[in-house]
Amino acid sequence: MKQINWGIIGLGNIALKFADGFKSVDNAKLIGISSKSKQKLQKFKEEFHIEENFCFNDYESLLKCKDIDIVYIALPNSLHYEWILKCIKEGKKVLCEKPATVNFSQIKKIKEAILKKKLLFAEALMYRYHPQIIKVMELINENEIGKLISMESYFGSNILTKKNFFGFRKINEENRIYNKELGGGAILDLGCYPSSFSLLISSLVPNINYNQIEVLNVKKEVGRTGVDLDSYAELNFSNKLNAKIGASFTQNLGKKTKIIGDNGELEIEDTWHGDPSLINIKGKNSYQIKVESRKNIYSYEIEHLSKCIIENKQEANFPGMKLNDTIINMKILEDWLNHEK
Repeated sequence: MKQINWGIIGLGNIALKFADGFKSVDNAKLIGISSKSKQKLQKFKEEFHIEENFCFNDYESLLKCKDIDIVYIALPNSLHYEWILKCIKEGKKVLCEKPATVNFSQIKKIKEAILKKKLLFAEALMYRYHPQIIKVMELINENEIGKLISMESYFGSNILTKKNFFGFRKINEENRIYNKELGGGAILDLGCYPSSFSLLISSLVPNINYNQIEVLNVKKEVGRTGVDLDSYAELNFSNKLNAKIGASFTQNLGKKTKIIGDNGELEIEDTWHGDPSLINIKGKNSYQIKVESRKNIYSYEIEHLSKCIIENKQEANFPGMKLNDTIINMKILEDWLNHEK
């Protein structure tokens, strides 16, 4: 079987989880890593058996490595735009950690560069490749809950304060997720999940005008560092589907999604990680589906995109995140972020 060679720039926690996904796929191999931290390079090199000459202490050297087919960008949000463009300039296919950019203007410029070079580009919203999402799509298409009416989708937990032995302690507000300059805040960091999933579900509804998505009833709590900590909105898709979405660093919103039709409803227990992979259907027949899946959710994303590269495709297959999905989703996020009460 043909294998696609991957490289990673930025070796934080998300890169560690992503790299572990290569252990359960056959059509892809992690061969290159890059970090400005010698300690992180050494850790990845040992854990994932990376050859010394593919361990780079600067990102540019990895991009210039001719043996690498695609680069996974796992850098802070504010650096995505710069390094996506540098990857494109070097002719590298790109998988960029979400959100792909921090504003709509940046993603429009990336679209121009991508189309000019005809390279594969994908935003890393890994949940879309999980078998439970594919099963949800099947159930809706099979009319299991009837005509779609509305949905509610959330992602949030109280990470601002945590308990230790002595009681509650404050989290370090210098962390990138609380830093506006680094693209922090609940909307960009977590809100991109429920907004992009609403977008996916809306694709099953006929005649949606994606130039006229309304972002309504926005509620936001902004913290001392200037980023949103607790955020909610409603999305109106051409008066054909209404989606309530929320993202929070202060509230335990969980990871559930409820999709409501005129003949029943469907609830996903853990929309984003499939742990557990449980779908509850309520209607004429009420039952639960347990979807069997691998331990590492990122393996599905790696496998899917590697297959697309082998087949000379420039974007993911449905229900993967296509370039146009990323553009529409970024517009939703920007409207949500900038919405005035």
